[in-house]
Amino acid sequence: MKILDDVIATLQEDAPVQGVQVGRFWTAVCSRRCGLASTVGPEVHEHGAVHVGEAGRLADRSALELTELAYSESTLEAGIGLAAINSLLDVDEARCVELNAAELLIDRGRGKRVALVGHFPFVPALRQAAERLWVIELHPQPGDVGAEEAEAILPQVDIAAITGSAFINHTMERLLSLCLPPTLVVILGPSTPLSPVLFDYGVDVISGIQVTDPVLALRCLSEGATFRQMQGVRLLMMQRAERKLTGK
Repeated sequence: MKILDDVIATLQEDAPVQGVQVGRFWTAVCSRRCGLASTVGPEVHEHGAVHVGEAGRLADRSALELTELAYSESTLEAGIGLAAINSLLDVDEARCVELNAAELLIDRGRGKRVALVGHFPFVPALRQAAERLWVIELHPQPGDVGAEEAEAILPQVDIAAITGSAFINHTMERLLSLCLPPTLVVILGPSTPLSPVLFDYGVDVISGIQVTDPVLALRCLSEGATFRQMQGVRLLMMQRAERKLTGK
């Protein structure tokens, strides 16, 4: 994925890995800072299958070496690679605001046609605000549509919001290619790299998280915390210069 190539190319300084944790919902790599990504497990659990080839030895590698796992066909390995990327990113906080993507989407989505790739907890509120909402899911819940519908839906919407987990299953570039101007394109979720490189691929708003208290965040991760339960993190949002985060 060229988008990952370009993000990794911006990483200025390697660092030793202090630890790797793969929890039920979150994956963490600690190096220069604590980087997170979603844990996306295999669809089929086969007894004896190996999903992380170097399990038990990952901390012996550098963080930059771990970023190579972002290209893996194993979603567990790809999540580790993405968390490693996030552990090395220098986030330009001057370009960020603390804002929940749900607030932005509900505000900007009022009366609009919205597509959300990934089923998020704020779906009911967004469905009330939007003229029409499509939730596109690999594993659809009631009211969602299957991932195969993306080609028909994304080119016709006013707002397209794509989960950062699309980096992990390697569908991000295909999804972005389906979003046509002047669609407002948002990438959101804990896996999302807060990198302005994404703006070069037609993204308008990047919504991710920054770990502020690694000890607390890792404790929550290891105890099975969901997104809403996670502590020791803050939500950050970065916009392309031509877009406003609120208002019409």
